[in-house]
Amino acid sequence: MSEFKKLTVIGAGTMGHGIAQIAAASGIDAVLHDVSPKAIEMGLAAIHANLTKGIEKGKITPAQKGTVLHRLHAGPDLAEAVADADVVVEAVPETLELKKKIFAEVDAIVGHEVLLASNTSSLPVSRIAEATTRPDRVLGLHFFNPVHLMPLLEIVQGEQTSSAALARALVLSEALGKEAIVVKDSPGFASSRLGLVLGLEAMRMLEQGVASAEDIDKAMTLGYRHPMGPLRLTDLVGLDVRLAIADYLHRELDSEAFRPPEILRRLVDEGRLGKKSGRGFYDWDS
Repeated sequence: MSEFKKLTVIGAGTMGHGIAQIAAASGIDAVLHDVSPKAIEMGLAAIHANLTKGIEKGKITPAQKGTVLHRLHAGPDLAEAVADADVVVEAVPETLELKKKIFAEVDAIVGHEVLLASNTSSLPVSRIAEATTRPDRVLGLHFFNPVHLMPLLEIVQGEQTSSAALARALVLSEALGKEAIVVKDSPGFASSRLGLVLGLEAMRMLEQGVASAEDIDKAMTLGYRHPMGPLRLTDLVGLDVRLAIADYLHRELDSEAFRPPEILRRLVDEGRLGKKSGRGFYDWDS
């Protein structure tokens, strides 16, 4: 039985509800909080849909779906949502000040023993931890989309993250059925830094007319056995998300490898954000 009894997720978007789903599926009571009640409702509905698809594919039974849903709870009130939680995972948009504000609020409510984690894919965990009175208990838990299918969990050790907190995060990773890697708090960590370079270069190739988006992606899926091509993956992640990360890494690392291509800025300006908007490098509506 897991030592984690309750996990609270702050932010009910794609990553947030995915984290809540795997926690519930792992036998942990999961509470989904968001400032928007509608977002919580949509997050729970998305989990319901994921589980239904799992039944259709023969991966879970209706009884297992019922058990997972029984462990899921809406938490519209922050104080009630984090009460008695063993770990709180923040999964809000990639804005440092927003994350620090949330961590300060949670820090004032929960006990010192509670593990506080950010699902950030690139922002400095040590800076986020500055908003708390317990930087030793703060770290990054970077999940990958779709959370219920992707096996990797990137654990980011901040400058003051204690060895005890890191050890506990590794136990949580195992409880959630994830394969963990541990990285130091550096811009882009390991996964975002490597993955983004590939994605940005694919965009430059498309921009230069080297090949079509489909053929660039096929080169990586068939030639290098990537499960998904870099442009299709960008559509799934969100072009606006990747642009924000690229701008941040270009600034922090002072590397031309992370300078956002003009095609990325143009598509974001046009509202072509990927799957969530219906169009990006691909037309998802069709």
